[in-house]
Formats: sequence, structure tokens, C-alpha cells
Amino acid sequence: MSRRATPFVLLGLLFSALPATSHSFENTAIVRTVDLGGSLVHVTTTFAAKSLEQDASVYTIALGEEEVDRTSWLDVKVKGQPDDLKMSIEYDPQSQMNLLDVTLPKALSLNSTITIVLETIQTHATWAWPEAAAQGDGQALKYKTDLLVPSPYKTHVQRTKLKSQSPNIISYTTPKHLDAFIQEGGPVTKSGATVTYGPYHGIPPSTAEDFLTSIQQSVVVHYSYDYPVLEVLKLRRAAEISHWGANLNIQDEISLHNAGPTLKGHFSRLEHQTQSYFKRPAAHVLPSLTLHLPAGIRNMYYYDLIGNVSTSHLRVPPSAKKATRAQYSVFEMKPRYPLMGGWNYSFTLGWDSPLENSASWDSAGGKYTVEIPIMTPIVGAVVNDAEVKVILPEGATDVKFAVPFPTVSNTLSTHITYLDTTGRPALTFKYKNLTDKHALSIYVSYRVPLSAHLKKPIAVAAGFFSLFTFALFARRIDLTISKKGKNVS
Repeated sequence: MSRRATPFVLLGLLFSALPATSHSFENTAIVRTVDLGGSLVHVTTTFAAKSLEQDASVYTIALGEEEVDRTSWLDVKVKGQPDDLKMSIEYDPQSQMNLLDVTLPKALSLNSTITIVLETIQTHATWAWPEAAAQGDGQALKYKTDLLVPSPYKTHVQRTKLKSQSPNIISYTTPKHLDAFIQEGGPVTKSGATVTYGPYHGIPPSTAEDFLTSIQQSVVVHYSYDYPVLEVLKLRRAAEISHWGANLNIQDEISLHNAGPTLKGHFSRLEHQTQSYFKRPAAHVLPSLTLHLPAGIRNMYYYDLIGNVSTSHLRVPPSAKKATRAQYSVFEMKPRYPLMGGWNYSFTLGWDSPLENSASWDSAGGKYTVEIPIMTPIVGAVVNDAEVKVILPEGATDVKFAVPFPTVSNTLSTHITYLDTTGRPALTFKYKNLTDKHALSIYVSYRVPLSAHLKKPIAVAAGFFSLFTFALFARRIDLTISKKGKNVS
């Protein structure tokens, strides 16, 4: 009896410390679904809420510090509606929680209900366990999260589902001291590849310090993962715009890392070939990679630190003007060596594409607008550090840009290359922890006056004229030291 009484004693303490926003809603149900992966973990949390006051228009979602630190992408919508909701975040030092205030599409009347869906992608949230594995061993990861979804509102029922791609779930935490919230069944159940915590009933507002220290607890799931855990340590993308060549050149310098268990012992080429022959490669080994590139590209190149890599194949559909959005170029690359756990592989990838596929001309404003993709996504990989450099034509002025999400920093500099006189404007954008959801585009607009278009041919003509002039005068210069005397008989 005493074990069940403790949460109800806390309940009265919690209500006395709640902010005013806690009385505007109550959660009829919270369901959190975690799709366990490698470098990326997708989390979907559904809040079924009921308004407790008239004209309630702001719903608050609580996020812990650890969750915010590893969340790289966040999206909030009303269930069944395509538009994102406006939101603002504020840190609450008392509860040490980040409160996300979501503005609803329209104010709710008393006792009205709404379902809000929060989708996030977490990066660097899993780790290999064991930390080292032999070449033929399997791969297992661990994931840690809070048991209960924090909320400033009372919650009638909530559950958390952790889904693995493999039913081979090695272990999971069994929570304790939750008898007051369990009406039927146990605190955790497993069915196939899913571990379910809950349902838990009658959860009080859970952002107060007393609740977080007395009831909230962490759970860990240990599961098998049959794919390489990939990270892009560095991505350096340079996009160079040329109006004279009507060309957009994109070059990526990529440092790829296998974040799976480090290789135990020495690498055996014979064992790797045997596994490949019987089509039983180890889960933590990356033998090849497939990338989706834009349609209509040309003059593609792929090389690493040693030189050109010939173990690759490119399939290009028609030009992007004729291709549909579903069409893309498929690049199948095979690194110079299989990428084992803990190993790195650095390579350079580049291609040309017609500028008309990415650029548009505004005749009324006299400006060009060019679409530059931020990255080429590698499936399941996180990009730890990214830099996108957009090199504009020489003489470009009135440079403006629009980014799809905030940058870490952006700068404007001058890039000088061959046949340049004053140099080209260059925009540099820096990002951290990018996912496949961030594979969007930057839009850059600028003007190029006629004098700038003529600058390069004039410079080239002046260079040739100077060279010919120098050669003309050089032929008339006598550089001999002395003249031979005439013989006198």
C-alpha cells in the first residue's frame, strides 16, 4: 500500500508548482514511437489533447536537455494536415526543460480536442555494444531514452513503443516503482521486434523537479542492427556557376566513417571474399554505396587520396528538363577497400550539369536565381560537419540568398581562380548534424551587368595582346654580348 501512495502524495506537490499554461490543456493520450536505427533514430510522438479553457491557442511540448542536444530535425503538425505549425522554444531553468510553444491553426473552444504530431530525428543517439567485433561477427547497438514523455499537462494514458528492424532484441530495461500508474499488464512487454512501455495511466504534469527525480527514469534497449552505421565526418561542397559555359559544377569532398564496432584483430581479404561469394557479408562492413544524383549530369569524376577509382557505375536519365521528379542519376560506387568498423574513407565526387536546369531569369528585376542543393544524402548517415560554398560569376552584384533552415554561420568572400581579374563573390554556409531531411536547396539571386559579362573576354584579349606585343618587341632586341670582328687581310 505504501508503494502506491508515494506518487499520489507527489501529485499534490506538482500541481502547486505548475505554470499557468498547465491548466489550458490535458492530454487524453500520448503515444511515442521510436524507430531504432544506426546513426539516425526517427521518433514520432502523438499528443491527443483536450482544451480546458475557451480560446486556447498555444500548446506546450516539453523537451529534455539531452533530447534537444541530439535532435537534428523537428517538425510539428496537426494530424492529417500538411502544414507545419509555428513554434518557439524557451528554456525553463526551474525544471531544466525546453518548452516548445506551438501555435495552433485556430483557437479551440472549451472541451475541444486536437491531435498534434511531433516528429524528430535524433543523431548520435545509439552506440555499438560490444564496442569491438571480429570480421565475421554480428553487430548490436544500444539506445537510451526517458521512460515517460514529459509534459506540463496531466496525461490520462501514455505508452512508448521502440521498434527495431530485427526481432533479435537482446535486452531491455524493466522500469520500477510504477505500480500507481499500471492498471493492467506489466510495465513493459515485447512482441516481435517491438518493445512497449505502458500503457501508464493517470500521469501528473511531469516537468516539475519532484517528478523528474522521483518517477522519471531511463530505459535502454539492446538490439541487433544488420546495416553499417555510417557518419560523414566532413562534407565540403563547392558549387561553381559559369554563365560563359552555361554550366553548374558541383564537387563534394567527403570523409566517410563507419561508426559501428571497431574491428577486432586483423582484416582478412580471404574471409571478406568468402563472405561476398556466399552473400553473407558482416553487418558492420560497408562494401559498396549507392547515391542518387541529379538527372542530366555529365563529366562525372570520382577519386580518392590515391587517385581515380574505376570500381563505379553511373546510370543517367534524360536531361532534368525532360525528367520527372522521380527520376535521378544512380551512382553505384565501390570504395577501394571495404569499410570496416572504425575505419575512414575520404573521396572526391564531382559533376557538371546544364545551368538551365538550376537557374531562372527574372526579366522584370534583371536578376538570376540559382538553386543549389545542400547535400547528396547517404541513406542512414548523419553529416557531422558540412560546408557549402557557392561561387558566383565574376562581377555579380546585389547578392541575396534564402536558406531552408538556419545555418551555423554564413559568410561572403572573394574566390579567385584562373582568368579572373577582381575575383568572384562566394557565399559559404556551414551546418552541423544534417540528416536526409535536410537535403534541401539554397536559393541564390544576383545581378550580372553587361560590363561583367565582357570582363573575361576583354581580360583574355588583353592578355594575348600583351603577349604578342612582348614577342614583337622581343624579336627586335639584340641580346648578344659582343659582335665578331671582321677579318682584315
